[in-house]
Amino acid sequence: MSFRLPASKRITGFAGCAGYALGVAARSWPEEVEQVAAYLRDSGAESRIEEFSDGTPTAEDAAKAVGCELGQIVKSLVFDCAGRSILVLVPGDRRADKSKVAAAAGCPEVRIARADQVREATGYEPGAVAPFPLRRVEAVFLERSLLHHPLVWIGAGSTRHLAALTPAELMRLSRAAPMDAVEALAAPVHEADERRGNQS
Repeated sequence: MSFRLPASKRITGFAGCAGYALGVAARSWPEEVEQVAAYLRDSGAESRIEEFSDGTPTAEDAAKAVGCELGQIVKSLVFDCAGRSILVLVPGDRRADKSKVAAAAGCPEVRIARADQVREATGYEPGAVAPFPLRRVEAVFLERSLLHHPLVWIGAGSTRHLAALTPAELMRLSRAAPMDAVEALAAPVHEADERRGNQS
């Protein structure tokens, strides 16, 4: 199910993982969240932004707050590729594969971006990265398994805000190239290693 971002900031709660969340709060939004909301409105995207007063700093926290599967939470991870900033969108229950990301980006290797590089490249604080709009990110890649979900949730500019939209809309708005971007399933992802919306 998809839904349009309302013009006002008034937010109401909806039950169920089909795309609506419980326990949301309406209040003045930070500038970064307003930027995401404006981008969604201007693009005509079917989406909705929700605010969670308790915050959603990790993918697991976000899934619990929304009431959806961990795999429907999108982590926006910034990597340094020989000085270039690359954004990789992966499910909350999977870990990005650096070798695959490096190959897709055309770099010998990539590393997790430092906090200052994250801010410079995206305009967002680490832990609150939205996949759009972005300042100086040279390429965006999306883990193709995200396309199998009817709806996904992304960071919306703060650790208290999430936006819901279809994977197709996410790919369109972020201008992401789909790829196999995650490690093979072996061990559970530890939230201390990869947090929602960026690196710890």
